[in-house]
Amino acid sequence: MRRIAVTLIFPLLAIALLAGCGGSSAQSSTASSVTVSGAFGKNPAITIPAQKASKTLSVKTVIHGTGPVLGKTDAFVGNYAIYIWSGTAHRLAQSSFTHHEPTLFAGQLLPGLEKALIGQKMGSRVLAVIPPKDAFGTSGNPQVGIKGTDTLVFVVDLIKNFKGNASATGQQVSSGGGALPKVTATPGAAPKIKVPSSKPPAKLETKVLVKGTGPAVQADQTVVVQYVGALWRSGKGNGTVFDASWKRDQPFSFVIGKKPSQVIPGWDSGLTGQTVGSRVMLVIPPADGYGKSGNSQAGIKGTDDLVFVVDVLGAF
Repeated sequence: MRRIAVTLIFPLLAIALLAGCGGSSAQSSTASSVTVSGAFGKNPAITIPAQKASKTLSVKTVIHGTGPVLGKTDAFVGNYAIYIWSGTAHRLAQSSFTHHEPTLFAGQLLPGLEKALIGQKMGSRVLAVIPPKDAFGTSGNPQVGIKGTDTLVFVVDLIKNFKGNASATGQQVSSGGGALPKVTATPGAAPKIKVPSSKPPAKLETKVLVKGTGPAVQADQTVVVQYVGALWRSGKGNGTVFDASWKRDQPFSFVIGKKPSQVIPGWDSGLTGQTVGSRVMLVIPPADGYGKSGNSQAGIKGTDDLVFVVDVLGAF
């Protein structure tokens, strides 16, 4: 889990996804006036004319993928570029292409972006020219310099989608137990963690429960996971769960090994080198968790050892 609530990307991608309306491949005059070239996955060349944008939502599928269709409740990993189009001028607001860090789109997106993306196939590149009424409305978003009259131009490459209850896909090799917590699982739901009455290990402990057959996770990749986190307090039996992505019906993502770190040290250390499709139990002492200060918001004391069960869904 994150040390703090961090917005990974431009806040308009974080207004939480995918709650409504089918995708559209319709092309209007505005989308026609904006040109996009370049290969899928590469930094696109985007040309926006020196004229005022239309007030109508415009969507164009620039590259047609052949993968699974993005569903209404799916999350997906993609690359994006965002331009703010003001009057006859425009500027690049942010791009994941330039940082080589694909992003997990999970939660609710801007209305215009939902309409543009739902129903699109993975492997597609989509251009969406979004007028204020399909974005932030007349109030705009002053926090990121968007006025109520600004049009937004998105170019999004859809890489891979995930269901809200996605889980590890490999072969089970252990359930833990003994000196470590025992983990039981039901398909599509958060695993349950039973903590032994003994003291936790003094150092970070990593136990593979399900072994995936995908590639090994490498530093600086965007990793998509499901997880449940519990406290190890001796004699309590079932660990007290303090957080779980499963409860939100949304996978979680972070860049592993990032400096500064986006997650607690035990995650960076314990998940690097694990294979995609795996379920991994991490037993994390305070030094590799939240330190002596703990995390009062989550009910974690500075002396608490943590138990995480993490399903590695993808690494990009």
